[in-house]
Amino acid sequence: MLRLLRVSAAALAVAGFVFVGMQPAQAACQLIRATNSASSKALAAKAAHQNAIDSANALKRQYGWKYVTLRARRVKPDPFWKSVRPVVTPDMLLKPNVVNSKTYSQCWKGVVVPYVCTAGAVACGN
Repeated sequence: MLRLLRVSAAALAVAGFVFVGMQPAQAACQLIRATNSASSKALAAKAAHQNAIDSANALKRQYGWKYVTLRARRVKPDPFWKSVRPVVTPDMLLKPNVVNSKTYSQCWKGVVVPYVCTAGAVACGN
């Protein structure tokens, strides 16, 4: 009987610690869209990819996350000069898209610069 009382008291203490003393970790995710330009499609895609990584690291610092992960996500292309080219239509996109585990990039020929790419990703951290 005494042993059962001790076990019950210990269980209540642990439960109280778990529900009162600890806060559950809050994971969060945000969509990232990063656009960059360069003299070639490959360089523009690489620059957009790096911008997405830099944006994810900025979110990590902003929210105090211990880590951040990226998953590739297709996003709507985001041109720089919206007064010159307000939208990028599907027929303007250069194939194939540049996709890896972290970013999904879509590229097109620029008006002011040779090539432009928008990389999309979902950044999740905790």
